[in-house]
Amino acid sequence: MAPTCPISFRKIDGTISRINSLTITLMLIAYLLSAQIVFIYILGFDLILRLFISQNFSPVNQLSRLIKVIIRAKTHNTDAGAKQLAAYFALGFAWTVIALHSADLVYAAKAVGVIFVSCSLLELFFNYCLGCKIYFIYKKMTA
Repeated sequence: MAPTCPISFRKIDGTISRINSLTITLMLIAYLLSAQIVFIYILGFDLILRLFISQNFSPVNQLSRLIKVIIRAKTHNTDAGAKQLAAYFALGFAWTVIALHSADLVYAAKAVGVIFVSCSLLELFFNYCLGCKIYFIYKKMTA
């Protein structure tokens, strides 16, 4: 079985996705430096909007679209399946950080936040989806 990402045969703008990663990274860094959980609540709310309602209602996605226009970045279409999987992982990370922080386990929450920001930076700088690798391992174990 060759390593693969989930495929949805629906295309999205990969440039927007990478700019989303930048915004997510900045919010995570703000949380890590300040320990203000509001940054993770905003991130979690945005991910819920993006995943369960519509990308059009996501403030982070709208900001990313505006940044793309301002910097005149080219469109790079990519399959939506991998990006959607990554958003589900991001929502899981956000919920975990919120739960740990709420349980007054701030250091554990920050440790998860560091892992989360590392995954986001991999996507931002290298277009590398760690979620796809986890997906491949999961599919191999369940096949």
